[in-house]
Amino acid sequence: MSQMTDTSQVREFDAVVVGAGIAGLYQLYRLREMGLKVLAVDAASEVGGTWYWNRYPGARVDSQSYIYQYWFSDELLQEWDWSERFPAQPETERYLNYVADKFNLREDIQFNTAVKSAHWDPGSSRWLISTDQGDQLSAQYFVSCAGMLSAPVAPPFPGHETFKGKIAHTARWPREGIDLKGKRVGVIGTGATGIQVIQTIAEQVSELKVFQRTAQYAVPMRNYAFDDAERKAWREKYPELREKVQHSFVGFDFDLLEESYYDLSPEERLATLERIWADGSLSFWVGGFAELLDDEAVNAEITEFTRAKIRARINDPVLAEKLVPNSFGFGTARVPLENGYYDAFNRDNVELVDVSETPITGFTENGLVVDDQEYPLDVVILATGFDAGTGALSRMDIHGRDDRSLTELWRKDIRSTLGLGVHGFPNLFMVAGPLAPSTAFCNMATCLQQQVDWITDCIAYQREQGQHVIEPSAEKENWWVEHHDETANATLLMTTNSWYTGANIEGKPRRLLSYIGGVGKYREFCDEAKASHYEGYIVA
Repeated sequence: MSQMTDTSQVREFDAVVVGAGIAGLYQLYRLREMGLKVLAVDAASEVGGTWYWNRYPGARVDSQSYIYQYWFSDELLQEWDWSERFPAQPETERYLNYVADKFNLREDIQFNTAVKSAHWDPGSSRWLISTDQGDQLSAQYFVSCAGMLSAPVAPPFPGHETFKGKIAHTARWPREGIDLKGKRVGVIGTGATGIQVIQTIAEQVSELKVFQRTAQYAVPMRNYAFDDAERKAWREKYPELREKVQHSFVGFDFDLLEESYYDLSPEERLATLERIWADGSLSFWVGGFAELLDDEAVNAEITEFTRAKIRARINDPVLAEKLVPNSFGFGTARVPLENGYYDAFNRDNVELVDVSETPITGFTENGLVVDDQEYPLDVVILATGFDAGTGALSRMDIHGRDDRSLTELWRKDIRSTLGLGVHGFPNLFMVAGPLAPSTAFCNMATCLQQQVDWITDCIAYQREQGQHVIEPSAEKENWWVEHHDETANATLLMTTNSWYTGANIEGKPRRLLSYIGGVGKYREFCDEAKASHYEGYIVA
């Protein structure tokens, strides 16, 4: 039960929102628009969420700017001008600050505040919430917009406290930055974040050691600056784009190809692959042939196409083979975009250190040790990822009906209903929760807004009906989990160990964390729930 004992100190709200990133800002806007008394809390000192914390060198959006934005305000769409196709972190952070200012959102945000616990009180049918600042809050609705990738993982390498240099996780990069010029730098991790860091700092540092456990497939990012004519053209297309992204496979302005891989000749297949590759976006992965993700033969051919592209970028053929993934097929794990990543390994000051079979032993005063060899370093950058999907909420002490612990539940079995709610946790809503479309299998701006809209509509309906409590039934949750798993198991993604399946966290239950049935299909399920007046949900 809640530890709040002094009720005189409890601040009451209709809703408490966790997070002030893309989802949190929009959720605050929508609930406030309804006339609700809302408080958003965020551990950061400013708005931005992902784009506040992830300010490492090279941090950049890999969704096109003209779709990675809010759609709810035509005025906002016409006011804001993006500078380039794939904006860097500072521009995206400026955009979110602009939105917060335009709609006066800061007045209802409490910064530098993290939720420690949230316990459901059956007597009052409210959430009792405690923060690390000593706040005691009470709310009818508890809405998590804490993010899919917001709980960093830092492996406990022995001896880190003795290291005389600097250690920084990419997701907690200091606002003042770190001077890397002329330094000996080690980067641990070669996922999407590590790739952006490596390609950016290779020219700045004296030595760069890249500690790689798993080689990654990466697709070239074709970035370019917009001129005024291009910006005007995109603004004119916004009404069309707003509709299109809501129904495409992954919430982008492109979709899977209509033609089947098997309907084309080998020459036509190759020409199509070359054309999509040249686009320089995630379309090569989630906007190409539909068979890529569920047909082993097609996946094998596209995988070899991609491997050949990687090999062609590396001067040393032996090194090239170390940078070419060989244990999983293309597209079955997160596919980053790159802009000079593979070329960085052609530099004399860059060395790849393979830790797949011989892991990092730990730190010394001077650097890192692998297989009894010490690598002297001045700075170590941890690009070691996140406890995806569940981590943000699991790190809070959340107890629902009958004192049920969400952390303990997900430690045994990761379940949700539409990724929006969990049985046994009344009036708890999640944006980018596990088993909803999210990261890479959905342009996050598209999916976050759709989920916020669904949550807002649900709350509005309950209030109109004079109902105070809603939660998914066990049967409803079972239905969604079964459908989600059936959809996931029909793909090749379950054949690969990645953070998509929680494989990067020891002991985490294996389940695809993101719904893979398509953004349009997911929207249909959400719309059906709304149209049925939330049939299968428990209301009171």
